[in-house]
Amino acid sequence: MKNKIFKSAKALFIVLLLTGCEDFLDLKPLDQVVSSNFYQTEDDAKKALVAIYDALKYQSAAGVSWAPFLTMSDILSDDAYAGGSDANDGMDEDEFNKFNIPTTNMIAHAIWIKNYTGIYRANLYLEIIDGIDAPESFKTRTIAEAKFLRAYFYLELVRFFENIPLLTATIKGPSEYQQPQATPQAVYNQIALDLVEAIPNLPETISSAEAGRVSKWAAQALLARTFLFYNGVYGGELNANGTPVTQTVVLGYLDDLILRSGHDLFLDYSHNFKLAGEFGKESVFEISYGDSPTWWDWEYAQGGNGNLAAQMQGPRVTGSQKWNRGWSFAPVNHKLALDLTGDPRFQHTILTEAEINGTLVKGYQHTGYFSKKYSSDKEHWGSDGQFELNRTCNYRVIRFSDVLLMAAELGSANAQDYLDRVRVRVNLPSVPATLENILRERRLELSLEGIRYFDVLRRGLSYANQELTHSFYGPLYMGDQVIFDVTFNAATKGFLPIPQTEIDLSSGTFQPNDGY
Repeated sequence: MKNKIFKSAKALFIVLLLTGCEDFLDLKPLDQVVSSNFYQTEDDAKKALVAIYDALKYQSAAGVSWAPFLTMSDILSDDAYAGGSDANDGMDEDEFNKFNIPTTNMIAHAIWIKNYTGIYRANLYLEIIDGIDAPESFKTRTIAEAKFLRAYFYLELVRFFENIPLLTATIKGPSEYQQPQATPQAVYNQIALDLVEAIPNLPETISSAEAGRVSKWAAQALLARTFLFYNGVYGGELNANGTPVTQTVVLGYLDDLILRSGHDLFLDYSHNFKLAGEFGKESVFEISYGDSPTWWDWEYAQGGNGNLAAQMQGPRVTGSQKWNRGWSFAPVNHKLALDLTGDPRFQHTILTEAEINGTLVKGYQHTGYFSKKYSSDKEHWGSDGQFELNRTCNYRVIRFSDVLLMAAELGSANAQDYLDRVRVRVNLPSVPATLENILRERRLELSLEGIRYFDVLRRGLSYANQELTHSFYGPLYMGDQVIFDVTFNAATKGFLPIPQTEIDLSSGTFQPNDGY
């Protein structure tokens, strides 16, 4: 895969075939195909669409680094440290954890590459679909899917990097290689436009054979997540090419989702993180991971479908019948354990050292706590292939509880009911639906799901400095206090550095982010 996004017009890329399997997103790798010669039939378009979806699950970039969104977001937050086997094992992760991130950090570069790969594929699809012989109903739906996916990739990029190039078409030649960085406002407005245009053309229900494809409700929820972050950080509202996307508009989408979508809370909170709960009623948007095709290739991990976040975050234990062969990255902060003490969600969120049988090797920044939501538990062991590359736990990107809390935060007339529903599900009493209580509920309900960091940033730099600067030393911590001390770097505003490789390739077009 090319590191330079501006040469994507010449790039070869992997497309994934539906090889006779009923499930739309059952991914099987093909040989490389020259994109300019490929798209002719509806079946070709399906393969191209699946290739966009495939980029969603990428958690690494070939030749760069492993960078699962879930793991890296939690390491940036006050929910987790860097971890790994020792201080040398996760130097790039520790740079994230300590907010001392150089422009050469390989994880940041992998995040950049992954998302621009998805954007290129979405842009290419939107360019070729009109020329393909296929029913209009197929084109209408799949164009909406491509726009949703482009919006998803851009939201991940702009929340991490802030100042990024905005590409809504593929690069046609060398004269277009030098693309400028867009303003954050322009990127967020494009995200809003893609989602507003996608919503009416996406289905309200997804069949089990097409599990993993996006619905109207997923687009409405992603628009709300986009609005909350933009409004919190920049203090403005969105505009979708002349259509205002205001707080009232976004709240209308959320109330509609809550009332009509059929999504609801599981009675049992833990079902959200079990195989039985995959693509269940609480999952508004979910990324599928699994052990098919069976994967062995360490050099091209993204070719398989295993959840690398679960592998990275699992305890470094052998000889256990419950947990096995994780890498102990993102050990959980005692700060979160204290916040969850007495909360019924603790037992489904945090894996304690006392629960682990077998031989546990205590790694760097050992705290005695690991994520239980996405981990190396037996239920999600792959059936074949390289054990570490075939974890089968799906990532629930947006859960219905998140939707309820977003609507409550935005001032729904039903805010008290929405907050109560989240708390009653785990047998907690009602509390007033104040903004502070709603945000605290998000902290507890959604912890270790890659959400906390962005919730902190959108509350302002003063709050970020208060929450993300911490000095804890829990009862099971190992190592000197100093390795657990974290100081938020307000000069960067919480954004990652523009990768140095991309700055160099841009011939000076890209400017570094503040603080780098």
